[in-house]
Amino acid sequence: MLSRLSSIFRYFGTTSTIATMSPKKVTIIGSGNWGSAIARIVGSTTKSFPDEFDPTVRMWVFEEIVNGEKLSEVINNRHENIKYLPGKVLPNNVVAVTDLVESCEGSNVLVFVVPHQFVKGICEKLVGKIPADTQAISLIKGVSTEKRGGLKLISEEIKEILKIEVSVLMGANLAPEVANDNFCEATIGCKRKAEDGPLLKKLFHTDNFRINVVEDAHTVELCGALKNVVACAAGFTDGLGYGDNTKAAVIRLGLMETTKFVEHYYPGSNLQTFFESCGIADLITTCYGGRNRKVCEAFVKTGKSMAEVEKELLNGQSAQGPLTAEEVYLMMHKTGLDAKFPLFTAVHKICAGEMKPAELVDCLRNHPEHM
Repeated sequence: MLSRLSSIFRYFGTTSTIATMSPKKVTIIGSGNWGSAIARIVGSTTKSFPDEFDPTVRMWVFEEIVNGEKLSEVINNRHENIKYLPGKVLPNNVVAVTDLVESCEGSNVLVFVVPHQFVKGICEKLVGKIPADTQAISLIKGVSTEKRGGLKLISEEIKEILKIEVSVLMGANLAPEVANDNFCEATIGCKRKAEDGPLLKKLFHTDNFRINVVEDAHTVELCGALKNVVACAAGFTDGLGYGDNTKAAVIRLGLMETTKFVEHYYPGSNLQTFFESCGIADLITTCYGGRNRKVCEAFVKTGKSMAEVEKELLNGQSAQGPLTAEEVYLMMHKTGLDAKFPLFTAVHKICAGEMKPAELVDCLRNHPEHM
């Protein structure tokens, strides 16, 4: 009898281990240029680690008609996102799915790569539709706001709605360069570093996309969001005709405001995190090459509204900087600290039409860092 019980326990113990070690199913939620660039990486790594990951990667695609064809069908038949990442081949194991719930069914890892204003609605549709042990990783560089003017991280919003663990990936990663397989780095912020970090690193780490994992997830995420606000300021100075010296001042003062903002609202950050790819590297890259800089430069030069400039320049994508600036400003204003963050405050007011772009430099001249 004891022998039979022992055999049963060994059997169930073995099957439990097998279940635990079964390959993880991955879904990419989003298919813009950044989502498609990441799909090239994730499609490759999942095939490289068949014991860790299911080789089929589902990518949720918001259906659009492009040149008379359904975008999802083009992706699945020709393995190319002809609207958001034209000319770049997607791995054939990346499958476009237009139904959100279907794309996430049974998935163990959800990779969020959508504009931050859509996260809440997406998560609400997934409640009760994903496995309990699912984990998410957000590549979204933005923040959300609560009804009473408080700031909420995107990772916090996902976790609050779906009740799952959420990590973040941020870095100096312009999507076209990542898609070109140019060498670059990124930082994963993972609160359960020992438990979740190794798997997530395998999912994203390649010869040309080098990953470092840290536990300071809040700082990683805030760096990714706030650098877009600083990039708007850099774009304004470009539009006004200032040179690299002025932009360098914007970058430095923007970094100072970023560190102070993180320290005040999310105390306990690690100073070293600001020197990771998610920090100063991403800030510099975005202030010279990102879409927020580009849009804000055109905003100044053309005199058109931000919405008009986005429509003309971004091919259906959106600049996250103006939205993030507004959300950050609401938080600072609520707590009476907007005067201590003159660069962040000025970016919001310029985007909202409450201040002329030319007044930005006056705000910098009287910055608290100079006092």
